[in-house]
Formats: sequence, structure tokens, C-alpha cells
Amino acid sequence: MTRWIKRRLLIVSLVVLAALAASWWWLSGNGATDGQWQTARAQPADIEDLVTALGTLEPYDYVDVGAQVSGQLEKLHVDLGDKVEKGQLLAEIDASVQESQVQAGLAQLDALRAQLEQQRAELELAQVQFDRQERLRQADATSDDAWQTAKATLATTRAQIKVLQAQIDQTQSGLEGDQATLGYAKIYAPRDGTVVTLDAREGQTLNANQTAPILMRVADLSTMTVSTEVSEADVDRLEIGMPVYFSTLGNSAVRYDSSLRQVLPTPEVVNNVVLYTAEFDVANPDNALMSGMTAQVFFVVESAEGALSVPASAVKSGADGQYVEAPAGKGRLEKRPVKTGVTDRVRVQITDGLAEGDTVVIGKVQAHTEDEPRRRGLF
Repeated sequence: MTRWIKRRLLIVSLVVLAALAASWWWLSGNGATDGQWQTARAQPADIEDLVTALGTLEPYDYVDVGAQVSGQLEKLHVDLGDKVEKGQLLAEIDASVQESQVQAGLAQLDALRAQLEQQRAELELAQVQFDRQERLRQADATSDDAWQTAKATLATTRAQIKVLQAQIDQTQSGLEGDQATLGYAKIYAPRDGTVVTLDAREGQTLNANQTAPILMRVADLSTMTVSTEVSEADVDRLEIGMPVYFSTLGNSAVRYDSSLRQVLPTPEVVNNVVLYTAEFDVANPDNALMSGMTAQVFFVVESAEGALSVPASAVKSGADGQYVEAPAGKGRLEKRPVKTGVTDRVRVQITDGLAEGDTVVIGKVQAHTEDEPRRRGLF
């Protein structure tokens, strides 16, 4: 029994060694000796030279709705996410002070108008008295003092009417301002859109004497803007109008295409890294894109579809330009000049010098020692 077991172990060991030797022979290039080459074939591929960046989605068009009068916020008629139409009532502010100012202005205006009517009546009387004194003077039937008094009374009454008319105009102007301020107590939507932020609450006291308090933001979500941060090393590769596409972190399977709209000239420095803001817009008809989403962005510098290509490691540069090396038999290599196009740093487009299916060298096969299979079999 012991001899039979030893014989079985010997047979198994021989089988394992044979399998290891066959594997080594196959991995080494079908029996190639040390110093043989790893190769690849020229074949079609889609290649893109990209600048990548992270971006944030924001509405392309929005309006911050603020308060122009001070007072307590009595009523909010909308909530976050509500869709509103232009002219829709959004909020109401306590307008007691403004209403009292309007009432005081109306009362003062009425008083001035009554005074104006009185002065007009006195003007008619002064005109009659002056005309009478004028006739009597022509008949030499009155004194100069009486005539001059009637003339002065007429002129004074006319002047008082002009003063009252100016006061009425001034009061009317102030009243219109107070009425406009009273109207600001009701806040209406300046445009169609969606309420995306709500910065005030009912009962809150608003102070508009220094800055206009922001109550909410109404945005048009049918078009979104993607704002990206591009490093100074890559910003020179960007051009206005170049293709760009992105996907959101939450749904990487969906691709959105657009074109670069602008690169802002003023950079932002973050941890000693200079970043420039590049922006582009994308349609959002189904509102799948929401404010604040993170986007993985790809700016397409160059691209080639179905381009003849080889691995980037196959292309070398020399004094005469770029070339690849191809097996020439008996372990020899030959240089073949090539012209290249788009590269994504993994593959390189070959525009001239190779045909589909041509073999190129990409590196050496790892050398194996004679006893390596034996060593592998021992463990």
C-alpha cells in the first residue's frame, strides 16, 4: 500500500510539472526564448483626448425675491418646490405703518385742495373789487390808496394759489410714494419658475432700511448651468464652443452633452491650487437634474471614432520623428515610421504607417529561469 501511494504521488507530481511547463511555454510566447517581445495589433478604437473636472449644477436663470419695506412677515403663500407663475402673490408684510402714512397723505391733500378752492373764491372776489376800483379811478371817483389796496389783494391771492398748487403737487408726489411703498407689502412673483430656496418664515421681522432682505429664490429649472473648476495646467486646452459631456454621481449611466459657454477670467485659489471656473448649459425638460448635484465633466479636446490605433507604449520618438517597432523574424525588430493623431494616453491614433492587423512591439516578455517551473512546482 505504501509503494502504491508513493507511485501515485510521483505520477501526480509529474502531471503538475508538465502542466506548469506547458503554461510557462504558452505565457512565454508559444515557446519563445528569453528576450522575446510582447506585441499588440493595430485595430480600430474610439479615442478621446479629454480634460476632466468636477462640476456643480445650478439653475441657469433665477431671481432672488426680496422685501422693499420693513415689517413683520404676516403670510407666506408658497413653500419650497412650489411652481409659481409671474404675478402670483408670494408673501404679505404687515403694512400698518404704510397704511397710516397713506391715510395721512390723503387727508393733507384734501385739506390743501380745500384751501385752494377757498383761495380761488377769494381770487374771484379780489378780481371783482379790483375791476370796480379800476372803473372808479378812470372816473376819478376813488382814491389811489383804495385802488392800490385792491391791486395788491388781487396779486397776493394769485400768489397764494400758486403756493397752494405747489404744496398740492408736493403732497401728491409724496402720497404716490407712500402708496407704492404700501404696494410693496404684497410681494408678487417676478417670473415663472420654481421656489428653490426659502429664507424667511412667517412672523419674522424684516428690516429693509439698509439692505433688502431675501425671502426666496425663484428659478427656471428647464435649463441648468454646470459650473466646473479646471486647473491652470488644463485651462489653456479649453476653447469656447468645444464639446463637453457629463454624468451625475447618482446616475453615471446617463450622459448629457453640451458645449463650453465661458471660462471666467478670475481664478480661485484652493490649497495653493489655481482653479478657473468653466461653465456650460444643458436642457432639463424632465427636471431630472437638480440644483446642487455633482457632475463628472469631460471636455473633449480632440476625438476620433473608429480610428486605427495601437497602445501608447508602442509609439516612440526619435531624431527622425515617431516610429513603432515590429517583429522582423529571428528575434529581430524593425523600425516603422508612423504619424499619430489623437491620444487618450492609453491608445494612440495612427494616421499613417500602419494597416489594420499589423503587429507592433509594446515591451519585452518577462524572462524565466530554467528552474522556475520546478520551483513553482515545489510550492
